Amino acid sequence: MATESRLLMPDPAGLAAAATILRGGGLVAVPTETVYGLAARADDGAAVAGIYAAKGRPSFNPLIVHVADKAQAETLAMFPPLAHALADAFWPGPLTLVLPRPADAPVASLVTAGLTTIALRCPAHPVMQALVRDVGPLAAPSANASGRISPTRAAHVRATLDVPVIDAGPCAAGVESTIVAVEAGGWRLLRAGAVTVEAVAALAGPPLAAAAQPAVQAPGMLASHYAPHQPVRLEALSAGPDEFHIGFGALAGDATLSASGDLAEAAARLFDLLHIAQASGKAGIAVAPVPRDGLGLAINDRLARAAAPRF
Repeated sequence: MATESRLLMPDPAGLAAAATILRGGGLVAVPTETVYGLAARADDGAAVAGIYAAKGRPSFNPLIVHVADKAQAETLAMFPPLAHALADAFWPGPLTLVLPRPADAPVASLVTAGLTTIALRCPAHPVMQALVRDVGPLAAPSANASGRISPTRAAHVRATLDVPVIDAGPCAAGVESTIVAVEAGGWRLLRAGAVTVEAVAALAGPPLAAAAQPAVQAPGMLASHYAPHQPVRLEALSAGPDEFHIGFGALAGDATLSASGDLAEAAARLFDLLHIAQASGKAGIAVAPVPRDGLGLAINDRLARAAAPRF
């Protein structure tokens, strides 16, 4: 277990140190409004390879590139009218757009995992914003070992990765960005997240039907992901023998996502409680039912992948 990672503060000195590391081809764990990301320069193939190595991440799983604004994004992707409308409405914020990538886009091939598209997001967190404006576009998946629980605090990063971390406290949203592919006929949901499907549909119309056998076009699409060490049981009204029970609403459990049934609070606490449950010493984790509307769609997506069979 890594314990010697360097802790940086979210002040001018800490940001300057992080920028120097990134410009030199190194990695830095950076807070965003969703989760902490493991950042590297998107145009530096060796640095991006370092992300895959640090996380133990499959090379067919593409990365999200974080940009300062739409103008910076347009240097990396082609923006059809719908993409312009979505970026104008939701950026900066937790919406990732998967868009066609020009062959000469200044981005390392490892970032896109051989695809002709690229996943782009303009983050709202001031720390990541400052770094992408200073250093340029940054590739940044979640700052954790691949497939494991996403980090919403610096301590979560330091538990599995030996990299410098900018500690700006807990992440506000607590679940990753929503990912949509903008296509000729409209948009397709690739991953539910912190922007609700209803909010996207209010602007862009209903989503296109999901592909019958979707390829991995974006992060978070692997069947087993966000997984604690123990097995996870869903829709649990009570705990079984030697299970840590994560509650919701009227089901208090050993710890609750939200006693009041608030989905925004539940999303913000989800990964934190999975980390607590993993460290509980219990043999299994049971999770109370969570509604599937609004942010509940993203919460249930993460829980389903956490509970999926491990390979």
